[in-house]
Amino acid sequence: MLVDVDGPVRIVRLNRPEALNAADPELHARLAAVWTELAADGECRAVVLTGNGRAFCAGGDLGVLVRMNEDPEFRTAIIAEGAEIVRNMAGLSVPIVAAVNGPAVGLGCSLAGLSDIVLIESSAYLADPHVSVGLVAGDGAAITWPLLTSLIKAKEYLFTGDRIPADVAVELGFANRVVPDGESVEQATALAHRLAKQPAQALRDTKRAINKHLERSIVEILDFALEAETVSSASAEHRAIVDRMRKPREG
Repeated sequence: MLVDVDGPVRIVRLNRPEALNAADPELHARLAAVWTELAADGECRAVVLTGNGRAFCAGGDLGVLVRMNEDPEFRTAIIAEGAEIVRNMAGLSVPIVAAVNGPAVGLGCSLAGLSDIVLIESSAYLADPHVSVGLVAGDGAAITWPLLTSLIKAKEYLFTGDRIPADVAVELGFANRVVPDGESVEQATALAHRLAKQPAQALRDTKRAINKHLERSIVEILDFALEAETVSSASAEHRAIVDRMRKPREG
């Protein structure tokens, strides 16, 4: 992960471009910790979140999924970090503008859904395939999507794992607007600077007031959802799917 300073704006860049910014243990740990660091940064007034390369975030690294299936201690640690990511992003007092510069899958969907404003490039898409790979969707979309769109639409896309093209993401309320390919970071940074100039206390507490809706969902849902995801992560069904996914890459 890289964190660039641009005046009062911090640009957080997921930096595993060769792996489409899929989260390995190091990146996942940084995603859990960086929001606390930004909260302690007295000069930070807004954040841009994006991915380096051609993807926003392709979800969890397959090696992480295998290790979670095999190692109970590692599984517990990753799930705990997942809870930190949700709580720390929801609790950050300054606005987070997501620049979805490419596919946002699984964890990538969660990161976009936990952001305050989402700009998505025209060829990018969202997809949450947790259920399709034998996992409970416990660390983001099951909490945020029903707040952003209708309950039945959230169910359709979580149950099927289908891709959501950029224009449909805006129509459903998962993103604010579509921007041309290659322009999401520039436009998100310009918007972040605009927000950084707003009266700080008014913006901070307005975000906090709105996020009370999200915080209620986190309190009611997150512990159950992550406990259920923990169980599914250790299942033989999930492991069989992951093994099938790995074979073409290893062949």
